Amino acid sequence: MKFFVDSADIKEIRDLAETGLVDGVTTNPSLVAKSGRKFLDVVKEICQVVPGPVSAEVTATDFPTMLKEGQKLAGLAPNIAVKVPLTWDGLKTCRALSSADAKVNVTLCFSAPQALLAAKAGATFISPFVGRHDDIGQDGMALIADIVAIYRNYPALTTEVLVASVRHPIHVVQAAKLGAHVCTLPPNVLRQLANHPLTDKGLDAFLADWKKTGQSIL
Repeated sequence: MKFFVDSADIKEIRDLAETGLVDGVTTNPSLVAKSGRKFLDVVKEICQVVPGPVSAEVTATDFPTMLKEGQKLAGLAPNIAVKVPLTWDGLKTCRALSSADAKVNVTLCFSAPQALLAAKAGATFISPFVGRHDDIGQDGMALIADIVAIYRNYPALTTEVLVASVRHPIHVVQAAKLGAHVCTLPPNVLRQLANHPLTDKGLDAFLADWKKTGQSIL
């Protein structure tokens, strides 16, 4: 499974990317607004830090303007994935951009039929939001299971399932078990994947025993 960082915080992205475990980045207008910086400047800098796909979202809602914005974003760097909403105009934009060999991330997906439409429109990634499903009492991971199963029935569909709105490590494990291709994680959730109280307890015991020897490796 590939891990993307869901953030526009350059410092956080750079720090996590240094681990070699980050395969890409997703951003959205809300995340960029929190940075307090100019959108295009943030996106270009992220593209320099992370060699993998960097999702940058259009802000228009009509097809002609979406397409123009998407073309501009795609021209910023070769690793840009233009992010469009799962609306009819977004699907038209996806088709136009993907036909021109641009990577496209279709976002705000909340149903399996929507995911099927995005794949047929040529999306590189489909972003179903599991956490927001959970928030309203629905099963977000059931949606992932449905999308993965549908895509597997049709090898000609190459769209990757990018699990979004991830709230905790259990979402990551469930998505991986289902065979989702990508999880995009807030920095704190990505860091949580390495945490376990028994790891901390074991390390403390090892260090205590080592200290008793009075030795040093260096």
